[in-house]
Amino acid sequence: MTIGEACCIRILDLCDEYNLKLNGLSNLCGITQSTLNNIKSGKSTNPTISTIKKICDGLSISIVDFFDDPVFDNLDPEIK
Repeated sequence: MTIGEACCIRILDLCDEYNLKLNGLSNLCGITQSTLNNIKSGKSTNPTISTIKKICDGLSISIVDFFDDPVFDNLDPEIK
């Protein structure tokens, strides 16, 4: 799994945890829904740290909390 795929899974898991749809997350975090849709669909394969920070701020979690999840434990090497 790539870091982009793991970020997508984590974002969707957080939506479930906070009982939000992507539209609600978009409004809460000040991110366009199209950005979140692109992450979900795989069009955006590497969400920026700025986008992740906005998600964290909107959910009142730290970046450490975002990445402290088992989904990030076994990522594919990015450099081959």
